[in-house]
Amino acid sequence: MSELALVGIDLGKHTFHLHGQDGSGREIFRKKLSRVQMMRFFGNCPTCTVVMEACAGSHFVARELGTMGHVTKLISPQFVRPFVKSNKNDFVDAEAICEAASRPSMRFVSPKTEAQQTLSVLHRMRESLVRDRTKTINQLHGFLL
Repeated sequence: MSELALVGIDLGKHTFHLHGQDGSGREIFRKKLSRVQMMRFFGNCPTCTVVMEACAGSHFVARELGTMGHVTKLISPQFVRPFVKSNKNDFVDAEAICEAASRPSMRFVSPKTEAQQTLSVLHRMRESLVRDRTKTINQLHGFLL
């Protein structure tokens, strides 16, 4: 059996779709796992490169897998989209993530630390509150006219 080199993960809320490839790009496995099952799988798996689309949850998963010894890479979703084949589903998305990651010119996003992620959340929440406040004030002015 070929040795696992690259795993693409399509992240979800409750289930995760994994696509594993060897060094030459041949598919080794496709799995649908829960969060606990996925962490157990990677705990028992030899170290490899794990690639995901960058989103809020991917930074946490990248940190956890990094502590297990895996090399984690995040790709901006806009760079994965061109590699998705027809009949889009979660397994096809995981395969597209592997395909995108195997490109030599691909640009990756560095995983955020917990502190960086917390600060980002605070800025986004404040921005949202200011936008909602402005929207409400403008709506009130419109009603009072």
